[in-house]
Amino acid sequence: MDTVNGGISFWYADQSAGAPREPLAGDASADVCIVGGGYTGLWTAYYLKKAAPFLRITVLEQKFCGYGASGRNGGWLYNGIAGRDRYAARHGKEAAVRLQEAMNATVDEVIRVAAEEGVDADVHHGGVLEVAYTPAQLARLKSFHDAELSYGEKDRLLLGARETAERIRIAGAVGSSWTPHGARIHPVKLVTGLARVVEELGVVIHESTPVTEIRPKHAVTPYGTVRAPYVLRCTEGFTAALKGEKRTWLPMNSSMIATEPLSEEQWSRIGWEGRETLGDMAHAYMYAQRTADGRIALGGRGVPYRYGSRTDNDGRTQPSTIAALREILIRFFPSLAGVRVDHAWSGVLGVPRDWCATVTLDRSTGLGWAGGYVGSGVATANLAGRTLRDLVQQDSGQAGPTPLTDLPWVDHRVRKWEPEPFRWIGVQGLYAAYRAADRREASSNAATSDWMARYADKLSGR
Repeated sequence: MDTVNGGISFWYADQSAGAPREPLAGDASADVCIVGGGYTGLWTAYYLKKAAPFLRITVLEQKFCGYGASGRNGGWLYNGIAGRDRYAARHGKEAAVRLQEAMNATVDEVIRVAAEEGVDADVHHGGVLEVAYTPAQLARLKSFHDAELSYGEKDRLLLGARETAERIRIAGAVGSSWTPHGARIHPVKLVTGLARVVEELGVVIHESTPVTEIRPKHAVTPYGTVRAPYVLRCTEGFTAALKGEKRTWLPMNSSMIATEPLSEEQWSRIGWEGRETLGDMAHAYMYAQRTADGRIALGGRGVPYRYGSRTDNDGRTQPSTIAALREILIRFFPSLAGVRVDHAWSGVLGVPRDWCATVTLDRSTGLGWAGGYVGSGVATANLAGRTLRDLVQQDSGQAGPTPLTDLPWVDHRVRKWEPEPFRWIGVQGLYAAYRAADRREASSNAATSDWMARYADKLSGR
């Protein structure tokens, strides 16, 4: 009864968005126009302005900076990137290894820039711990661990039940995999701090300015049109609202809860002194962090997709989703059965039809975009921003090709999602199959993934 539902996210309840910025006042011009004031747009503005201070850069944001996934995520700054195996199959293993190495370095890059620019985002560099608590999950965990090693991650550890419990005491955990390439952050402190920094560099940000159409050299809004040689779309899960982009990326829904602050006695039962970000090997997986003020923030899939690519109303989520996330919390930590859930919220993330994150600049039109992070965007957005910088500088003659412009996710194209109602039916069926597979695995001693999950993976193209 005391749970706050919506209000964008807990992170905004803890840290306000600040004073609103003025909307666009009329037609304007720029050298680069960036659509979207989240991590991707702000990182792109930051790196472009640092590389070429003379550039006139304008950011257009429909609500306020961080209104979307950048202000609602689980605070996982980690080295995962969507589509790596597909890129290995298409471009060769060595190219995919270079992409993974770039992501490993990106975690350190975000931490470095935040410290250098005075952005206090509650960063704790404790790595990422992913746990298994069924035989089938343990088999997937070991395969996942071996795959990460094959992509060059030599500092990853495979931990048994006892070693896992020494880090965090999760009921029934039988093993885990830990990587140092991850950190806990406060999402809103990072995005609001980044917005402040880019404004101080001279970037113009207009909030409350929805872009309704993007076309070559034009970003159209109700208040006027911004004309620029380069228009970069950085809208991630909200891309479907733009004219002509309805089926480009599917806005997948993800939901979270945040508990009340736990007592020292409660933390002593759980452990978690390393403050690793925490995930599991379920098909409908969860993700969590220990916040700087001593709460557990935990997320997972609720209603995975809204018909017609609709997005939520300021983060409000269904009571059934709140209950399901609380069940996960208590399944992991039975001693918290009486804990209060202070806040619940939802947001959307961008999912391409082939589940591959991409970054692109069309040199014939000056239109660029990045996204489709499939839930791994906190760090990936930074790599995308640096890559968009290099692509713009290369195209404008300010610089030549760089190692980033040669990564295999650059200029990747993918077919559109199916029209409705097939899109809605497919996604609902997909996650129903994953949840059913998780239930069957939990009641079985089988050490292989349930057939329903294997079929769902094949059908979805994951």
